[in-house]
Amino acid sequence: MQKILLIASVILFTSFFSPEKKTNSIFKFKVESLDGGTINFKQFKGKKILVVNTASKCGYTPQYEDLQKLYTQYSDKLVIVGFPANNFGGQEPGTNTEIKEFCKKNYGVTFPMAAKVSVKGDDIAPIFKWLTHKDENGVLDAEIKWNFTKFLLDENGVLITKFDSKVKPMSEEITKYLN
Repeated sequence: MQKILLIASVILFTSFFSPEKKTNSIFKFKVESLDGGTINFKQFKGKKILVVNTASKCGYTPQYEDLQKLYTQYSDKLVIVGFPANNFGGQEPGTNTEIKEFCKKNYGVTFPMAAKVSVKGDDIAPIFKWLTHKDENGVLDAEIKWNFTKFLLDENGVLITKFDSKVKPMSEEITKYLN
């Protein structure tokens, strides 16, 4: 009987005092898509993921074209998820419907696009809080300074690195992770 009590005490002590583990994978997230559906990041397991905050009226907006090229060229090993955001200079004023039409008409975007979110500040979307805080993602702290900041995650949903806006989607800085 004492042995059973001892074992029970050890189990109780261990579970009570063990630090809570943060999930170091993006797979815990589900977000609304531009068309009102749901993007479940678990569905991308086995592929690298490039998360990009986007805007329709930005000097970097033409990067949509290269994002689509990257998505098409590496579709067997990469998924891109765009997140429209209006955090910088009011450069994404449109509704989800307007953004979807703009992306399709002007750039032929076929990669998943999330509903418009905030990527910084008091109303930051939980997925971007996770992407930008080391205490959340376990890898790095990152500041989003402008539209078209890119976050690359591995096949297990673990953050690899961040690229600033000026890094073009088809650049070797990004493609070296895909070859």
